[in-house]
Amino acid sequence: MNKTQWAVILTAAALFTALYFGCDTKPDKHKIIEKQRTLAAVSTDIGSLLMEAKPGLSPQDGATILALETALNSAEDETGKANAFKELSSTWYKFEKPAIAGYYAEQVAEIDATEEAWSIAGTTFSICVQREKEKKVKDYCTGHAIKALENATSLNPSNLQHKMNLAIVHTENPPAGNPMKGILMLVDLNKQNPDYVPVLNQLGRLGIQTGQFEKAIKRLGKAVSLEPENPTSNCLLGEAYQQIGDQANAAKYLDKCKKLTID
Repeated sequence: MNKTQWAVILTAAALFTALYFGCDTKPDKHKIIEKQRTLAAVSTDIGSLLMEAKPGLSPQDGATILALETALNSAEDETGKANAFKELSSTWYKFEKPAIAGYYAEQVAEIDATEEAWSIAGTTFSICVQREKEKKVKDYCTGHAIKALENATSLNPSNLQHKMNLAIVHTENPPAGNPMKGILMLVDLNKQNPDYVPVLNQLGRLGIQTGQFEKAIKRLGKAVSLEPENPTSNCLLGEAYQQIGDQANAAKYLDKCKKLTID
């Protein structure tokens, strides 16, 4: 992190202190709620994520990151910055830090402002949401994934993948007041696009996870009928049949699953 970024953080911290401890312009309850939100945001910014991640890097990996950060600081134009951000995103993803990779992918999207760039950022943050165990990081990735995927959708409203990925984010980390939001989004997508196999697969997977095996089999069976060589559909369908004790069909689809995934 360069001196300018530290200066911004210190200035924000000083402003935060002045607002909460120097003035008394809001009711106590509102002040407490806003303070908690501010503290939560500060605890999950990119600076905090980098400070937690860098000590765990090997000397070689640390040197790689330092070189890429140096290249970023030396970039003379937006194109150079975008390329440096892409390299940092890719490298942090290889280091299994999708939250940080998502941040740098988001910086690329802010510069490029394209559907593809926002989709990559959203997908990267979505992977973080699915993998992350620590709540503050999961929430950080959730907020940024939603923003990125909504931006991608606004640029191409007909792209169902963006809408499905957004629904998956809400499913993996649902809003406190609306735990069914993601599932309902998937169901609605399925109603509007009944032959879209990726959504059928997602609903089938959720059906298996929640013990609704007959519903899962129905949806996954349709997915296989639409795309017989789809490995995800065959693997999930075999698993669903296995769960209800139908060993013949389980073997049929699991064998095909193995062949498709090997190929």
